[in-house]
Amino acid sequence: ESRTQRANADAAALAPVVAQIRAGGVTTLAGIAVALTERRVQPPRGGDWHPTTVRRLLARLDAA
Repeated sequence: ESRTQRANADAAALAPVVAQIRAGGVTTLAGIAVALTERRVQPPRGGDWHPTTVRRLLARLDAA
């Protein structure tokens, strides 16, 4: 359960960044992934953002 809570908290912390990216006109998963990588936002397991990682992030935000 603590992993889930941490993941939810991490996702919530990224919500404003994702909202800003979307407000800038970037709406595709790939586009959001590129924008997050360019902003040097670290994904949960390190490396670069990928569309699948963004999809999971958005799903977690929608469920919250």
